[in-house]
Amino acid sequence: MGDQEADIGRIKESARALKRVHDTFEKRANPAKGFGMGEMGSQKLLNAFDEFDSNWKIHRRKLMEELEKLHKITKAAADSYEELDSELARALRESDKESGKGKKGGGS
Repeated sequence: MGDQEADIGRIKESARALKRVHDTFEKRANPAKGFGMGEMGSQKLLNAFDEFDSNWKIHRRKLMEELEKLHKITKAAADSYEELDSELARALRESDKESGKGKKGGGS
């Protein structure tokens, strides 16, 4: 079996970053929303943003769903690695204690 190492901190940060991106997408829709012709400068540009808004809502929803899935996967992976690491460390400590007790008991 090959050596495997997981940077749990980095995996957790990835999960948090995915959640931040998801939340940003959730809060930000059309960047031109609320602006009129005075701010945008042309009806053509305003129409383009309105069309973009309609398409963006559909694609944004799909993208948000995928971001949420990835967030859950990376968070679960980090939690699993952390739990496995803790269990392994605990088992090794118990094994060391048992080995130490056997040596002390046999030498006394």
